[in-house]
Amino acid sequence: MNPLNKKATRLLYAAALTLVLSGGQAMANIVTSIRPLGFIASAIGDGVVPTDVLLPDGASPHDYALRPSDIKRIQSADLVVWVGPELEAFLSKPAAALPAGKNLMLSALPSIQPLLMKGADHDEPAGSGHADDHHHGEYNMHLWMSPEIAKQVAFAVHDQLLRLMPEKKSQLDANLLFFTAALTKNDKNIATMLAPVSGKGYFVFHDAYGYFEKHYGLNPLGYFTVNPEIQPGAQALHHIRTQLVEQKAVCIFAEPQFRPAVINAVAQGTSVRIGTLDPLGTGIALGKASYIDFLLQLTNQYVSCLEKNS
Repeated sequence: MNPLNKKATRLLYAAALTLVLSGGQAMANIVTSIRPLGFIASAIGDGVVPTDVLLPDGASPHDYALRPSDIKRIQSADLVVWVGPELEAFLSKPAAALPAGKNLMLSALPSIQPLLMKGADHDEPAGSGHADDHHHGEYNMHLWMSPEIAKQVAFAVHDQLLRLMPEKKSQLDANLLFFTAALTKNDKNIATMLAPVSGKGYFVFHDAYGYFEKHYGLNPLGYFTVNPEIQPGAQALHHIRTQLVEQKAVCIFAEPQFRPAVINAVAQGTSVRIGTLDPLGTGIALGKASYIDFLLQLTNQYVSCLEKNS
């Protein structure tokens, strides 16, 4: 037999074997826009279906541009999980082209809509000091910061996967039960960890943490930008420094992508400590406990700066 024919035969055999092993269907897969949604989806799909994240580490959903390879991943996915056009504008057109059953837009779900908080543009904290015109819409779209909403996301992913693969019901049910039980247990643990620092005031660079702060009773004094890609100008920095002193802030939290020079310029001449919050869980691998790991990492980032004696 011709070597090329042999190779083609092997490829056909491998494809046929894959179909047999997957019950006659091509292997399903989930694609999420950002890593934290991947944490939740991968927990529900654990051992059943792989989860892939569109945004690479270090990229922001606020201004990401899709590559041709991303478009292919979206088109070939069995389920695309994203927040909505207010956060991931880059996904609006590709998601709209998907069949309804494959397009899981979380902000539109009836189970999630009642839990949404008003966005920063409509309920701006006093002395926020931010100076950009990036519009997020009426609601805060950083949904993954809410343990309550995360639970609803898990239910929604479970239900969609169940429609795709009803034969995997027992495994999907078990994964959902594990996720919700772990979330409940760690919710109490996190509340206990944050209780000693709940009265300490701080500023954040990026208005991304409202759900987490409200859920755990933290004391944010303000934020400096809605869009983390926009750095504050000189006038804004001066205003921020004034607010830090006047409101007796203990900490100012930056994010991994902010240049140290910007952060140091803000804190210069004050006694305010500098911390880092990572709203996207960079470096946390997808898996059964990854969303819990994300919440615990965020908690430790708050505590490590706020709990130090002034």
